[in-house]
Amino acid sequence: MFYDLLKWIVQTDDRILLFINGMHTPYFDTFMQCYSGKWIWIPMYLSIYFVVLRNFHWKTMLLCMIGLGLTITFADQVGATLIRPLVERLRPSNLDNPISGFVHIVDGYRGGRFGFPSCHAANTFGLSFFIHYFFRRSWLSLFLFSWAVLTCYSRMYLGVHYLGDLLVGTFIGWIGAWLMYRLFLYLSRFQGSFTHPDTLHYNLFPVCIGLSTIAGIAVYAAFA
Repeated sequence: MFYDLLKWIVQTDDRILLFINGMHTPYFDTFMQCYSGKWIWIPMYLSIYFVVLRNFHWKTMLLCMIGLGLTITFADQVGATLIRPLVERLRPSNLDNPISGFVHIVDGYRGGRFGFPSCHAANTFGLSFFIHYFFRRSWLSLFLFSWAVLTCYSRMYLGVHYLGDLLVGTFIGWIGAWLMYRLFLYLSRFQGSFTHPDTLHYNLFPVCIGLSTIAGIAVYAAFA
């Protein structure tokens, strides 16, 4: 029974991947490839640091930055260093995977050999959950979770991750964010109790920067 269930999960993963990957156009090939990049989101990350700096004591800001750094490190290392070598699930785009012949590849990008779990999902959702716990602002949380979901979609669109890779990566990111936020609260006790402010200045600044980045990608994809 377990083997049948596992087989069904694998087959469902294949179908979902091929369905999403199959809906490709030259425009979205460029858009998703840019959106899936890591460096293009640096302005949004810096805008989050700016909001923390403008609203909290420097000690709180330092602990927040450490918490975020540890969240990303936890998510990345648990996925890439611990689980991937144990599971060794080939990416759908990997040439050794029988399904690879049906996968649309964008600009020759196939990723690494193994893809379970997805570090993109773990990192983006880890950051989103930590910021959600820290700021408790609905619009900022909604944007970051939407940003993380579209990041996951882009990984399937590019053919480098299955849905199962992304779901497990999301779970790892959530666990990492929850653990590091609890650590942040514990350490905050030594420099004064941490409370969520009633008024948070510039809290929509990361949303504006993020939306501007997406708009820039959309324009670039139209003319690339």
